[in-house]
Amino acid sequence: MSSALGRLEANGQPEGLPEAQSPGIGGRHSQAGRHSRGVHYKWIALSNTTLGVLMATVNSSIMLIALPDIFRGIGVNPLQPGNTSLLLWLLMGYLVVTAVLVVSFGRLGDMFGRVRMFNLGFAVFAVFSILLSVTWLHGTAAAWWLIAMRILQGVGGAMLMANSSAILTDAFPPNERGLALGLNQVAAIAGSFIGLVLGGVLGPVGWRYVFLISVPFGVLGTIWSYLKLQERGIRKPARLDWAGNLTFGAGLIAVLVGITYGIQPYGGHTMGWTSPVVLVLLFGGLAVLAIFCAIETRVAEPMFNLSLFRIRPFTAGNMASLLAGLGRGGLMFTLIIWLQGIYLPIHGYGFSQTPLWAGIAMLPLTVGFLVAGPLSGWLSDRHGARPFATGGMVLAAASFLLLELLPINFSYWQFAVILLLNGVGMGLFASPNRAGIMNSLPPDRRGVGAGMSATFQNSAMVLSIGIFFTLIILGLASTLPTALSHGLITQGLPRADAARIAALPPVSIMFAALLGYNPVQTLLGPAISKLPASHAAYLTGHTFFPSLISAPFEHGLAIAFGFAIAACLIAALASLLRGGRYVHDLHGTEPATKDGNAHSRPAAAPALADMTASPDV
Repeated sequence: MSSALGRLEANGQPEGLPEAQSPGIGGRHSQAGRHSRGVHYKWIALSNTTLGVLMATVNSSIMLIALPDIFRGIGVNPLQPGNTSLLLWLLMGYLVVTAVLVVSFGRLGDMFGRVRMFNLGFAVFAVFSILLSVTWLHGTAAAWWLIAMRILQGVGGAMLMANSSAILTDAFPPNERGLALGLNQVAAIAGSFIGLVLGGVLGPVGWRYVFLISVPFGVLGTIWSYLKLQERGIRKPARLDWAGNLTFGAGLIAVLVGITYGIQPYGGHTMGWTSPVVLVLLFGGLAVLAIFCAIETRVAEPMFNLSLFRIRPFTAGNMASLLAGLGRGGLMFTLIIWLQGIYLPIHGYGFSQTPLWAGIAMLPLTVGFLVAGPLSGWLSDRHGARPFATGGMVLAAASFLLLELLPINFSYWQFAVILLLNGVGMGLFASPNRAGIMNSLPPDRRGVGAGMSATFQNSAMVLSIGIFFTLIILGLASTLPTALSHGLITQGLPRADAARIAALPPVSIMFAALLGYNPVQTLLGPAISKLPASHAAYLTGHTFFPSLISAPFEHGLAIAFGFAIAACLIAALASLLRGGRYVHDLHGTEPATKDGNAHSRPAAAPALADMTASPDV
């Protein structure tokens, strides 16, 4: 292995591989190119790609805390009938488009240049960040404008996420990729939590700043990447797989949109999973995805290269990433509702103050990511991904168990320690797992491979939100209506009004708590005028709603955390099956043996049928 490492150039390319083709945007191979082959270029690539990924992921969550200020700014009540779709699309539209497009942009990066696509992503992101902040519309028209611009901003985010890992893999030698990809991956995951705090800080100052904050970074990143990044990858010109792109996009969009609408009430049902539209979207989308898989096995140059799944570390790593995303994705929403709807009001915080303080309360989670991610990435360069990724998932499962055992009205230090453990576990997993996936890929397939991996991760986020919301709402629906009706009648509200309010879908209460609105005041509406002033003050105060929702929410929370524990443990098993340390640049298509040397026979990488784990080096 050491001799193979010695033959690697500073840019991470094995000796004898062809040079990248004509560089295109940002790809000048003159004197600047020769200089960048030195040790400095890899750090330029790391800092630039990390800025891009951080910007993209911060924007995936920055609106979550700032939504109340945004809706007030454009004059829309998101909890009115008919406006729930606006709320969900502002939350989910960005996630859906990034999940759908990352594979296509990764494939285009392999064909036309990863740096070219990355540069374009920075520019697109900056342009639509500006357009998000300058809307002159008001009411629902402004909301739909924001949704459209948010989706187009997600196109830029998908370009950044699809190509950053491939650019880093091209820039760093194999024995340093774990640290580099670890820093990049931690920035990606931590960005989603940093976005919560930024949204909480900027939203009250001015809702337009939530979008404008990205503009200087987008402009800086565009100029910096254009001037400094170089095309280091092996480009493989090919024809676009139009049939694959169209069927993949249509199928995945249908499934993710079906999940988005499944969260909403339908008719007299608590949720929309029995709606004919949702069922058609879900099952129709899955059928189209099945057609897509059939197409990809027949075209000469597929977009979604299914043959990559014959590489055991790639397959096991993506299975683990998908399951980890299912366990982690809905956690943010669950914790926000827990904090904003119950814990913070009980401890004296006004409902309008809870969004910012909920973001601050979850900072230990980000700290855990930031500490464990780079360290585990660096260690995985020496000892392989398996022990750290597997151990990280086991630790994450243990932290979910501790969260399940925590009382609803907890001591904050206990909550903070558990979140720190969860962040450490996820950080231990994320960095080595991403490095293991990218190291397993052939150089000319790194773009599409990174896009496929990002698709699993981003789709898991949307799917996880749907699962967590569903489980918690089902828990609320079983006991909340009776408890709410009894509490309102006790405080003097007429039985007819109490019955009407208690019959409202629990999702309305969830969204009210999520947005930092006073849930009972929102539910009562004009009926509050029928109550004595003291009773109205009690119902809309800090204690009635938290005490009302605590028991039903705890029931739903136990189910959701049980699901997260199962997902993390299965992810740990998938990670355990990845085998020993395997770097395609060094080992060709065969995973390493116990002593770290590649097998001599040039056989294809083991298929799933041969998922016996070989020891890590």
